[in-house]
Amino acid sequence: MLQQESVKARWHLLALGRAKDYNQLLKPNLSGMVVFSSVIGYLMAPEINFHWLDMILWQKIITLFIGGMLVTGGANTINQILERESDKLMSRTKSRPMPDGRMEQLEAWIFACVTGISGAVLLSIYFNIAAGLLSFFSLLLYAFAYTPMKKIHPVAVLIGAIPGALPPLIGWVAATGSFGIGGWVLFLFQFFWQFPHFWAIAYVAFEDYNRAGIRMLPSREKESKFTALQCMFYSLVLIPIAVVPRIIGLTGNVGMILCVASGIMYFVASVMFYQQNDHKSARRVMFASFIYLPVILLALVCDKL
Repeated sequence: MLQQESVKARWHLLALGRAKDYNQLLKPNLSGMVVFSSVIGYLMAPEINFHWLDMILWQKIITLFIGGMLVTGGANTINQILERESDKLMSRTKSRPMPDGRMEQLEAWIFACVTGISGAVLLSIYFNIAAGLLSFFSLLLYAFAYTPMKKIHPVAVLIGAIPGALPPLIGWVAATGSFGIGGWVLFLFQFFWQFPHFWAIAYVAFEDYNRAGIRMLPSREKESKFTALQCMFYSLVLIPIAVVPRIIGLTGNVGMILCVASGIMYFVASVMFYQQNDHKSARRVMFASFIYLPVILLALVCDKL
């Protein structure tokens, strides 16, 4: 009896450990933010009229969220498969399942295929084929273009910004079945937001990235002010873009003001990064990026709803 209980306890611990490993592959915190922007894109479509008690709409939102999490999880898993050797060299990633030797490549590939394909199929069936295909294209671009390019050239940030900006457009397409101007405006917000975001992270984690041979900064030297200058440019672009949703009737004055104010905050953080060019100012840009995206997405959708 005691032996049976001991075996059950061991299996329970193994199952719990494997569940944690799969959770690390999915990266739910990152994936959740990505999919959140997809839900916002869905709700921003003029065809969608939100009511708190509309259970059919909630069912669609939850399905979009699940499908998006599966596709994003598949992309994240392939990213970790391809970067398993690099991950061994970085302190923040060396405890992941594959660098730590807890999971074989084959198992990870099966998990990536099941999650990625099932997510795209779910979006195709429940919404429309365009949304499913766009989500699968995003997975392929992130996994097989952005990921390997990170070790070759800083243009990887530009490549990665495309799949990173597609989620709100995917949500828009899921709602409308078409690539409307509103979806492209949301795409632009998320596209330009990513450059200071990624570069600030790459600056803060420069030593880790350098050990792994990952080239994310637009300059070879960390001390160069060129990175901060680029952050200033891309964050500045977000300020005039913030007016566009009001012009096309996507949001009202409150949403526009909040988006402009958030863009100014992001730009000021980038200017301080340029002036000081140190770890502290880079972290300030990083945290500003964490604030910027959810604030503008919520501002836009709340003003529309």
